Amino acid sequence: MPNNKPRNRMWMRTTAFLIFLGCVILFFVPEEKFNFKSDLGLPPETDPDPSSNINVDLEHSKSDNIEDITSINPAVPTKSKVSSPKKATKTPSSKITSKHCTVPHPGRPLVQYALMIDAGSTGSRIHVYRFNYCKASPELEDEIFAHIEPGLSSYGDNPEAAANSLNDLMEVALKNVPKELQHCTPVAVKATAGLRLLGLKKSERILEAVREHLETNYPFPIIEKDGVVIMDGKDEGVYAWITVNYLLDRLGSGKKLPTAAIFDLGGGSTQIVFEPEANFEVAPGEHKHELEFGGHKYILYQHSYLHYGLMEARKSIKRFMAKLWISTPNKKDDLISGISSELDISEDHIPHPCLPKNYTEEFSLSDISHSRDEDSITIVGTGAGHAQCRFIIEQVLNKTNECPLSPCSFNGIYQPSLEVTFSLHDIYAFSYFYDRMSPLGIPADFSLKELRDLTDAVCAGNVSQFSHLPEAMKEIKKNPHYCMDLTFIYALLHVGYEIPLDREVKIAKKIKGIETGWCLGAAIAVLDHKVWCK
Repeated sequence: MPNNKPRNRMWMRTTAFLIFLGCVILFFVPEEKFNFKSDLGLPPETDPDPSSNINVDLEHSKSDNIEDITSINPAVPTKSKVSSPKKATKTPSSKITSKHCTVPHPGRPLVQYALMIDAGSTGSRIHVYRFNYCKASPELEDEIFAHIEPGLSSYGDNPEAAANSLNDLMEVALKNVPKELQHCTPVAVKATAGLRLLGLKKSERILEAVREHLETNYPFPIIEKDGVVIMDGKDEGVYAWITVNYLLDRLGSGKKLPTAAIFDLGGGSTQIVFEPEANFEVAPGEHKHELEFGGHKYILYQHSYLHYGLMEARKSIKRFMAKLWISTPNKKDDLISGISSELDISEDHIPHPCLPKNYTEEFSLSDISHSRDEDSITIVGTGAGHAQCRFIIEQVLNKTNECPLSPCSFNGIYQPSLEVTFSLHDIYAFSYFYDRMSPLGIPADFSLKELRDLTDAVCAGNVSQFSHLPEAMKEIKKNPHYCMDLTFIYALLHVGYEIPLDREVKIAKKIKGIETGWCLGAAIAVLDHKVWCK
């Protein structure tokens, strides 16, 4: 029998060498080179790098409900299409879904976020909008917002503090925008009258500090043009027009549809925007605004009347009576002797028909004459009624001013006739229009004749007709300016804008649960001009 020992020894040596070589390889070669999990059909482990684009890290969003998000200011309404944000987990980007479709319009992302900060005079509010691109135009899926006080203008001498005041709002954005979409979620900060009143130098310093703070400390790209600005009144009106018509489904559809007109009444200014009906050409000028949206072109008439907002109008109405009284000679002999003793009127008092009988108020004379700032005079209400009050307000509207470009509405401002060029479609009024009329039980659709009758009742003191509305009676009694406010609103719409008495107007604070302000329109305009998320 042949001797097999040498052969057996050779086999054992070879086996030992191979085992040793395998151990060396396992020891020195990184584990990732052996993709055993892939061979077994198992998914590879998630990349733990937080900057990776593979996963969406939403661990930072721990809110159980919307109240947690808006708790910065308890007074902020919490109603939103997002009823209760869920606790988030790490989710692959493919799991970012829309409620309405699974495949986006070609060349568009499925989901797109946008941030709009409304920097008002008393506070700032952030709107976190979530859109889908199931169609060519963005469709709003939900909105989250939060509010803080005070506003940026409260930090006139401390721009850095003004910028840092927005931190709580930006934290809301960080919690609600998926991490991997933050780099392509545009943000804008648009301030209104508060900053404008600070003066150019202080307001510019604040805006520069805000821009630098957002660019340095947050991942959201700032809109290139007018990203951090004091907004022009005409932009406010056009954006509000976009908001209303978008929520009414008049914009963004396949074909061009008739649009609604909007009337916005703020504290300092009022805006009108509408698209005249076919076959009418708006005269060239700043009042003409061309807008492209959803593949369609819109030629709008717009104007923003500065100092004709409700609070500024109150001052003008009182100022007119003060000027009239001061410029009238022999007041005591010609006027006081003929006034009923029921009224508390003396030579140094100014009677005012728009205020309740014997209501008194101190009014500064600084902007009427060259008096010192502390000089003032007492205004006394006469309760004369709607007609007498409207006479004063019509003077304030300057309806008889020269009209350089005809036709004019009021104060010498060109405006196409609504009766001629906008006779068929809806008119929406909001802000103070809504705030003053809605508590009195006026329906959402009303005629100006109904508004006139309502104003007559309030100015006559006939509050008993509102006895079925306890809140209405409470509002009228606590606000001595109710007659003045309603009379101004009626005169603005009928005398100023020349809306016929039988024409229906709609008031609305929200449409489809979304506020009828400018913020949504501004966000939509931003998305319509650029693809942010590739």
